[in-house]
Amino acid sequence: MAKPKIYIDGKEGTTGLQIYQRLGARDDIELLLIDEDKRKDVEERRRLLNAADLVFLCLPDGAAREAVSLVTNEHTRVIDCSTAHRTAEGWVYGFPELHGQREKIRTAKRVANPGCYATGFLSLTRPLVEMGALAPDSFVTCHALSGYTGAGKKAIAQYTAPDREQELDSPRHYAVTLGHKHIPEMMAVSGLRQKPIFMPMICDFPQGMTVTVPLFVEQLRGARSIAALRELYDGYYAGSPVVQLRPADAPSCGFIGSNNLAGKDTLQIFVNGNEEQLMLTARLDNLGKGASGAAVQNMNLMLGFEETKGLNL
Repeated sequence: MAKPKIYIDGKEGTTGLQIYQRLGARDDIELLLIDEDKRKDVEERRRLLNAADLVFLCLPDGAAREAVSLVTNEHTRVIDCSTAHRTAEGWVYGFPELHGQREKIRTAKRVANPGCYATGFLSLTRPLVEMGALAPDSFVTCHALSGYTGAGKKAIAQYTAPDREQELDSPRHYAVTLGHKHIPEMMAVSGLRQKPIFMPMICDFPQGMTVTVPLFVEQLRGARSIAALRELYDGYYAGSPVVQLRPADAPSCGFIGSNNLAGKDTLQIFVNGNEEQLMLTARLDNLGKGASGAAVQNMNLMLGFEETKGLNL
């Protein structure tokens, strides 16, 4: 049987490069590469987009929409890593561990790769809403810390410059108008009807992130304790090699490091707090399960490969 042909449109970007690194050594696929001097040649891109069995779009939103319009081969399947299609009709949301999504991804022609913050948020909130532990009309707050690679080439250049500004040494709040671009998918996929207050921060390390949702025990129905929530998450993600509940007896020293999973394609869930208040945290690599690792996992499912092949677990 012929090897599936794969094309990464936008291979030079952070997400595209990491997808390429995960796929470059595999002998079960054929990577289609564009000549360096034709990267912006629309007709050459069109040719490769339609020659591929599966395409990764690692582009800004507008360019991703344009790329989709260039695909006329009905057999070409697409994984879009931009924000453009995450809530669009006809696109499957690419988070396999959410109930019902794995089989949808297997047969999908168009898959929207989740955002990194949204992945952490949804891993915590979707099971609660779906299992009836959190009402859909609940008011929820979320704060997050992320490495600077998630902010794109401009931020990476600023943080890695030898003469960079001193203010980059400390964590910095951004999206201070509370309108981050991941919020629509956070609402649509979690099942929450109220817009969450989302407060992200960019930090002085390359990769890794934590996403935290604090709750009052009174907000929950049924699962009103740390033990009950641990049981809920443990059951929801049972058997997953990628999303796992952190063991209750795992050493932590009272801290949750934001970049401990840098270079990994896994996601860990922590349940902490006390009898009145709860702290739910997801830890992942913003370029792993938050981007490129998730994209390769979705590709594996769509092409019938072992789901975690090529991932760093």
